[in-house]
Amino acid sequence: MVEFGSALVFGLCLGFMFGTGCALAVMYAIYLSGYRKAVAESQMAVQPRRFMEAARKLQLKRARAESGGEH
Repeated sequence: MVEFGSALVFGLCLGFMFGTGCALAVMYAIYLSGYRKAVAESQMAVQPRRFMEAARKLQLKRARAESGGEH
């Protein structure tokens, strides 16, 4: 174990850095693609049903917040 101690620590640190970095890069790419799709859908002449439902829920949430319904 003593012979491999520094290599083991170096490998673990390098593995965690690359693993975490790659996972964050993938999550960011997924987030951006969803954001781009939402912007594109909002600019369509006829919005999809899913977009309209989300916009309606957002309006209801804002109306509740303005009327003091949420804590």
